[in-house]
Amino acid sequence: MDLADIIRDLGALETSTLAAISAAPDTPALDGIDVEVLGKKGALTGILRGIGALAADDRPRVGAVANTVRGAIEAALAARRAELGAAELTERLARERIDVTLPGRPLRRGSLHPSIEAMTQIAEIFEQFGFVVHESPEIEDDLTNFQMLNIPPDHPARDLWDTLYVDIPGHLLRTHTSPGQIRVMQAMKPPIRALLPGRCFRYESVDASHGFEFFQVEGLMVDEGVTLADMKGLLDEFARAMFGDGKKTRFRPGYYPFTEPSVAFDVECLVCGGPGCPACGRSGWMTILGAGMVHPVVLQYGGLDPERYQGFAFGMGPERISMLKHGITDLRLFMENDVRFLEPFR
Repeated sequence: MDLADIIRDLGALETSTLAAISAAPDTPALDGIDVEVLGKKGALTGILRGIGALAADDRPRVGAVANTVRGAIEAALAARRAELGAAELTERLARERIDVTLPGRPLRRGSLHPSIEAMTQIAEIFEQFGFVVHESPEIEDDLTNFQMLNIPPDHPARDLWDTLYVDIPGHLLRTHTSPGQIRVMQAMKPPIRALLPGRCFRYESVDASHGFEFFQVEGLMVDEGVTLADMKGLLDEFARAMFGDGKKTRFRPGYYPFTEPSVAFDVECLVCGGPGCPACGRSGWMTILGAGMVHPVVLQYGGLDPERYQGFAFGMGPERISMLKHGITDLRLFMENDVRFLEPFR
């Protein structure tokens, strides 16, 4: 290959490359042309391999022409790259354009868990009667959880509570919120109107109506001259506030070691309204809580004189209240965190 052939090939390469650059549709295509023509193994390098056979005087001439060709190609690449980049930016801006006048995307809002919501409603109702919310520990000692509530170690009533003990001697996960009564009475002087919500734990098999972890709300009122009639009037008002006017209520004899007398408090079935249905066991009534007059022994453990002070206590499950209000049939749903169950409570 002589000088003329090499110069002709360089000119042809420049012409074809500039045409390809002008027709390149996007930046990746330009990058391909760059590598194909100007790369280490590109077309320009291939042509310049032939200068070794030229006379020494001809080599500088080929080098000058090659530099001119390279410069023209590099300039064309830069110009076309800038042109394509501007077009791509314009297209991207148009595609990703945001109308700031449009309303924002709605955010998913959470809500209170139905158990917490029920406890809040219970507290709001009783706060209207002067009750104040108190907290008590979830890990209790056996003395406060049982013995001070008139349940000594050999008492048959212990069979009613399947207890979870912890690795601290004499301590357990509280089986009910009733030990909070002792702590409140020991810390306060009458008149006392206390509400004690919290989690409880029992070693029980989990089914549609039982769980090993659940919530309770304990209520306590102690003062001089407190009677069973005071308790009945208060609970009747609570039932009306929670379930609506017109619902009948009744008291039935019950048994709790820490109250005497003890009662179960029922409300007219919220499903059938009284005639009887499967939800209420055909009885027309649904039990919503247990209650009774505080046992004198419990008052004494609380540091109060049972000859001077009387009181009543009641305990209810907020899950039970939610089940009655919303027609929920399975207690396990409250602890499964299933969004499909929680969604209606938003």
